[in-house]
Amino acid sequence: MARIHLSPPDMSETERDLLLGAFDANWVAPVGPDLTAFEQEFAAAAGIQHAVALSSGTAGLHLALLVKGVQPGDVVILPSFTFAATANAVAYVGAEAWFVDSEPHSWNLDPSLVDEALAAAAAAGRRVGAVITVDLYGQCADHAPIRASAARHGVPVIEDAAEAVGASWEGAGAGSLGDVGVFSFNGNKLMTTGGGGMAVSADPEVAARIRHLSTQAREPVLHYEHTEIGFNYRLSNILAAIGRGQVRRLPTMLARTAEIRATYEAELGGLPGVTFNPIDDRGTPNHWLTIVVLGDDARCRPEQLIAALDAADAEARPAWKPMHRQPVFAAHRMFGGAVADDAFARGVCLPSGSSLTESEQDRVIAAARGALA
Repeated sequence: MARIHLSPPDMSETERDLLLGAFDANWVAPVGPDLTAFEQEFAAAAGIQHAVALSSGTAGLHLALLVKGVQPGDVVILPSFTFAATANAVAYVGAEAWFVDSEPHSWNLDPSLVDEALAAAAAAGRRVGAVITVDLYGQCADHAPIRASAARHGVPVIEDAAEAVGASWEGAGAGSLGDVGVFSFNGNKLMTTGGGGMAVSADPEVAARIRHLSTQAREPVLHYEHTEIGFNYRLSNILAAIGRGQVRRLPTMLARTAEIRATYEAELGGLPGVTFNPIDDRGTPNHWLTIVVLGDDARCRPEQLIAALDAADAEARPAWKPMHRQPVFAAHRMFGGAVADDAFARGVCLPSGSSLTESEQDRVIAAARGALA
């Protein structure tokens, strides 16, 4: 019996043919026609003008902070309920992360608390370098009020859309809602290149600056000339070939993850104490992961459900542990916290990848029902 993973790569002959085409042409090195085409095709699919393919989403966040002028000693405001990469990138540039709680109806960044944090920084005489939003579990944050608050303070907004490829908010695509958007193509994401990311922006100068820094900040002259510190953050051509296939198949993968979510709701939603991660109907999420939420009247606790699924050889994990509860960030300022704490305490991520078969999902549901019914 093969183990069922949370969100494994979903590959097909399309990706294989493109990969082998790059291999046979010997376009393996970090530049080549597939890299250029991937950027163009991804930007078109996402409805964004400019895209730069990078080695990871974390690299994209790092470069976005640098390009938007975040300086050592600045405050950067971001959600506590996220993966560590969001906060780690803030540390890379020498800034101080201030964490903000989530809205209960979406688990995304609470705009009212962002406004409170911006006001607190102003009152303390602290410069805020950026606000980072996170499109959590594939659902876009409510950017309009966040951008309005940030604009009043002259602060840029960076959209961490690492988990949200293909999602949208009030008709606008994920990645287009901030000054810079960043995607991840890590192996566990809905769309993957095995490793990689993409920085996107409507501003051609921002995209050009990110591209320059991602290629060791080499000046456009015959010899190797460098006037500033750069980074080796470009995606390879051969991984970009895989990405081109994933872009072509993205609509099919999105349809499948939505179907998986609906099936879990239909089969488990009626059990005592069982609900799911909340969805704000103003947006269309990509359902990267479906999270079951266990109330006080549920028949088991999260760790017991995870153990029951593991016994059926199915992977399950707790929801993100908030950053303000992580030892490395425990001393950082936090605004609110009850929503993020509750989601972590009660949420269990279920296998949700688009390659999940009906029989595999049946196995997950049977194991879950055994623990919850």
